[in-house]
Amino acid sequence: MIRVITVEREYGSQGAEFAHHLARNLDWRLIDSSLIQEVALKAGVEPSLAQHYDEHIDPWFHRLEKAIWLGSLDRMGASNKAEAFDSQRMVEFVRDYLVEAASQGNCVVVGRGAACVLAKTDGAFHIFVYASMERKIRWVQEQFPERAKDAEHEILATDKRRAEYIRRLHRHDWSDRQLYHVMLNSGIGFDVMVRATLEAAGLRVSGAVVH
Repeated sequence: MIRVITVEREYGSQGAEFAHHLARNLDWRLIDSSLIQEVALKAGVEPSLAQHYDEHIDPWFHRLEKAIWLGSLDRMGASNKAEAFDSQRMVEFVRDYLVEAASQGNCVVVGRGAACVLAKTDGAFHIFVYASMERKIRWVQEQFPERAKDAEHEILATDKRRAEYIRRLHRHDWSDRQLYHVMLNSGIGFDVMVRATLEAAGLRVSGAVVH
């Protein structure tokens, strides 16, 4: 029985919006930006710091400096938590949070390497949302008119950063189809995407959603 669905997405594909529709249809909890607040609370850092390291990779010189000067977090006092907090620590907290959420079930998770973290979790179903470049450019231009001229560059740069995040911190190829149960082109529309997901995940019986 499927109890958690992860949604990875290309930038501009509206994968996060699809996840909102899916969670609402299932009446499940949506785990997206709310995760940042909860991780910050558990880590004992400001939400703005957790936001900064959300799906973020530390530069190589930061990792080297940390290895040389900071040492183990376990030997630090509470006042040094913010200084020690980085993308690796963020991933560790996110991983623990996602494992706990999956054990509780009935949730839809957006991004954060969830498909990798929960790859071997029973009852987890993984989706990748993509779209044509034309559709993604149009979305960026509509949402952020001030970035219209650089829309394609922003899309390519964001997807490259997401792919590197997954490769560096989760040791997987972001676009590897073997990570996912279903890959959906958002051009078909949210309603069709939701129906296809429910059918593929076995969450419909006689046309009704199963909770």
